[in-house]
Amino acid sequence: MSNVNGKSVAHGVPGSPGAHSSAHRSRDLSRDFVFDMRSLSRQAGSFRDETRTAHAPDGVGSGLVLVPAGAEVSLDLRFEAVSEGVLVTGSAVAPVTGECARCLDPVTSTMEVSFQELYLYESGEQDEEADDEERFLDGDQLDLEPAFRDAVVLALPLSPLCREDCPGLCVECGVHLAEAGPDHGHGEDVDPRWAALRQLDVSDQSKDRQES
Repeated sequence: MSNVNGKSVAHGVPGSPGAHSSAHRSRDLSRDFVFDMRSLSRQAGSFRDETRTAHAPDGVGSGLVLVPAGAEVSLDLRFEAVSEGVLVTGSAVAPVTGECARCLDPVTSTMEVSFQELYLYESGEQDEEADDEERFLDGDQLDLEPAFRDAVVLALPLSPLCREDCPGLCVECGVHLAEAGPDHGHGEDVDPRWAALRQLDVSDQSKDRQES
């Protein structure tokens, strides 16, 4: 995806390393992305739908574009009990801000990401043999923030553009080419490092080779 204008959809990626560790489970979770699963039966097939407006955590994004910290995020979720844990399927809509990779103008838009993550029930045996990419419930609490963060980072463009055909900046003077117009130029200005080449008479050398 090359432009953040409009909507982008991406599936979530597996959990971050150490998601099953005790340090992760004991940390102070961001309450906006924490959901209580006590009202969801552990009987496989039972489910619960929920919508919520959360506030984006810090550091969601990288490079030239990100979701502003504290921005409102609209969550539309389904929690489904399966034999191993809780399967979460949902989407999130969030604002995006950044800079155009070509002209450095501000870029603002809205993006939508979708994700599906399995949160395993905790047990001693699972903790000892857990894969680094697995996610676990913290008792009856389900922390959706890592899944949201992973889905957003995967969907964000590496080089956001203010528009698809943005011409960028003039390499000589830095003016916005979109504003300067197609006739913008710098005449016969030549990089001084190449100025000596202009003194060479290429036509005479070519003539000499033909005569020889």
